Amino acid sequence: MIARRNDSNARLKGIGLFGGTFNPLHMGHLRTAQEVLEEFGLDHIRFIPASNPPHKERHDLVDGAHRFAMLKRAISGNPGFVASDAELKRAGRSYTIDTVSQMVRELESGARCYLIVGLDAFMEIDTWKDYRDILKTISLIVMSRPGSSRGFREDGFSGIEAYMKERISDAYRADGNRHTFVHDSWQPIHLCTVTSLDISATTIRRIAGEGRSIRYLVPDAVAAYIDDKGLYT
Repeated sequence: MIARRNDSNARLKGIGLFGGTFNPLHMGHLRTAQEVLEEFGLDHIRFIPASNPPHKERHDLVDGAHRFAMLKRAISGNPGFVASDAELKRAGRSYTIDTVSQMVRELESGARCYLIVGLDAFMEIDTWKDYRDILKTISLIVMSRPGSSRGFREDGFSGIEAYMKERISDAYRADGNRHTFVHDSWQPIHLCTVTSLDISATTIRRIAGEGRSIRYLVPDAVAAYIDDKGLYT
């Protein structure tokens, strides 16, 4: 399942799909994505800004063209990161199942795909459109919660296990190392503890709106773009 663990799929290319509003993309996104890239031996991670997210209020969501421009500036120079405007090009709500289906269909045969999500988002996945189809189609990588020093220790793991059995499928079971949940028919769900960078896009927007510096919260190129375009003011 994971190239780094030398299993039967190790020869296959690994591609991560990382969606979000990225309003704006910040250092927390970038650092966690880099750790997932390395831990799972992925060829690249595709950052996919949402056009019209179903679970987010839109009152402070800047235009997709701005968010995509900031994304491209943020990941410039990292060959493991790719910007995708797949959802920005698609009309209507940005549903994960539509993006996953499109990406899996378009990618080369034999490529192993992973949907990358944060723990908080995962713990609401039963509210997503066609979530069962998502889990049948693509493996998940669930990242530990920002600001947590415990990662996936026993207390957090137990909560995830209970949620999965009660709200998703009681056929999921943990592997021996408790890093992965496996299912006889659906795709596996992997847990990935990442560096705790408790950076909030909401806080960045507020700081920018107050005219204060957002340096070291976002890449310099993103800070310059926000300042130049007068975003979040």
